Amino acid sequence: MENLLNIFVKSIFIDNMVFAYFLGMCSYLAVSKNVATANGLGLAVIFVLVITVPVDFLLENYVLKAGALAWLSPRFADVDLSFLSFIMFIAVIASMVQLVEMVVEKFAPSLYASLGIFLPLIAVNCAILGGSLFMQERAYANVAEASVFGLGSGIGWWLAIVGIAAIREKIKYSDIPAPLRGLGITFIVTGLMGMAFMGFMGIKL
Repeated sequence: MENLLNIFVKSIFIDNMVFAYFLGMCSYLAVSKNVATANGLGLAVIFVLVITVPVDFLLENYVLKAGALAWLSPRFADVDLSFLSFIMFIAVIASMVQLVEMVVEKFAPSLYASLGIFLPLIAVNCAILGGSLFMQERAYANVAEASVFGLGSGIGWWLAIVGIAAIREKIKYSDIPAPLRGLGITFIVTGLMGMAFMGFMGIKL
């Protein structure tokens, strides 16, 4: 239990997808103009990560990596399908994003319209693929650890986009020098938020 809490807290604050690795920046910058839209996209990213990371964990450990197919028959013990990892991970992600898109269009058409092209683009959001690749690199022991990591990574990305959206709504009324308006001040604020999140690295877990 303590290990799961450790993974959860680290994935939100210390290994934050935006502030530690700068993954998913295109959606982060484009959809963070108001809090409502940013919140909707952030929740969609959480959902996709919570589903795809454990599914990709199961694929990695029971189908793709060397010897993973030994459970079928001893004859398959030498089979190594790890070269298919990228394409399989992306296929799972694309399927989940399609599901999210259909659900949002059905039950929240206004959010669907405000997200526009960026909702289907979750499929190519590098934070989503990054979650599965980090899971693969860190070799989590079981699907519970992978699921907690996916949830924490999604919440971390959601916190980042909602935080910057709230700040952008406020600074809209500030007297910012003309050359820095828009993306300029957003990059500066993102850098400052990244430095603030670096302070969490001092947490002893």
